[in-house]
Amino acid sequence: MSETPAYTPPAVWTWDTESGGKFASINRPIAGSTHDKDLPVGKHPLQLHSLATPNGVKVTVMLEELLAAGHAAEYDAWLINIQEGDQFSSGFVDVNPNSKIPALFDKDTGVRVFESGAILLYLAEKYGAFLPTEITARTETLNWLFWLQGSAPYLGGGFGHFYAYAPEKFEYPINRFAMEAKRQLDVLDQRLEDCEYLGGDAYSIADMATAPWYGALVKGQVYEAAEFLDVASYEHVNRWADTVMARPAYLRGKKVNRAWGEPSEQMHERHEASDFEDKTA
Repeated sequence: MSETPAYTPPAVWTWDTESGGKFASINRPIAGSTHDKDLPVGKHPLQLHSLATPNGVKVTVMLEELLAAGHAAEYDAWLINIQEGDQFSSGFVDVNPNSKIPALFDKDTGVRVFESGAILLYLAEKYGAFLPTEITARTETLNWLFWLQGSAPYLGGGFGHFYAYAPEKFEYPINRFAMEAKRQLDVLDQRLEDCEYLGGDAYSIADMATAPWYGALVKGQVYEAAEFLDVASYEHVNRWADTVMARPAYLRGKKVNRAWGEPSEQMHERHEASDFEDKTA
């Protein structure tokens, strides 16, 4: 293992505002708002405030799937630019005290929902869709939804951070989190060898949650790590990713609240289905 500068933790940690990294300007060790600003409100019952990161894409895919299935789930999607600190506005903090995207407010029920997995579960239960009602199938689907919620931070905040975003490359954390990312891919690959979707035979919120993370990983859409992690070797994950990520609702959902990449793939806000035709960047 290569040598790295020795680091001795201090007795009491203090925040170094000069520490580097892509997200240094938006990270801080305290909660709450930094400025007063109300959130915009559209005409639809569901008000989504988000950005097209993997966690944001989960929810917009779910909403587009609900609409495609004929449910009355029209929504307004408002862009939260985390690089500019939108997540620290007083309005956003009222909906999500954790200042992370996505956040949903349902005008019909007066309910706020934060944490992407909780939003998927809320929508599935509200509309009776993409979550089985039979106890065994429902539990297996929720097993995989919560697996994703617990595992993705190791992929994004662990492997992705140290491999792609940290200001310096260090062997130990990259090796540590590469090992975990590959173990997780193997967990998925073994599961998907035996069934078409994560919950079993039916497409569900477990697939919607997982595809923007691990599907995007094996398709080379995040971290530029496909060769490094030998993602092509996970045959069943690739088969599943091809199926899920080709769904029309997935293709629409991944554009919503996207503010980077090809202009045709960006739709900063979404208020009507017709926006996909005439409101891309």
